[in-house]
Amino acid sequence: MEYNDQMKNRIKRMEGQLRGILKMMEENKDCKDVVTQLSAVRSAVDRTVGVIVSSNLVECVMKAEENGLNKDDYIKEAVNLLVKSR
Repeated sequence: MEYNDQMKNRIKRMEGQLRGILKMMEENKDCKDVVTQLSAVRSAVDRTVGVIVSSNLVECVMKAEENGLNKDDYIKEAVNLLVKSR
């Protein structure tokens, strides 16, 4: 699978958020603010997992159809990946 710039930029954004959270912790910022930012990163990770799995699923299903293969296995695998990520 090829990871596009949008996916990579999501990761870079999260990296920046995590660095910001670490700085907040080093500056002893309020717990509520730190937890809010951590929740935002967790949400961003969840959304990124969804984008990656769905993109991969589309690619796999298209290849399966081109090659006359059963696409159900790919769909099950994608669902399992999403469930594991929770």
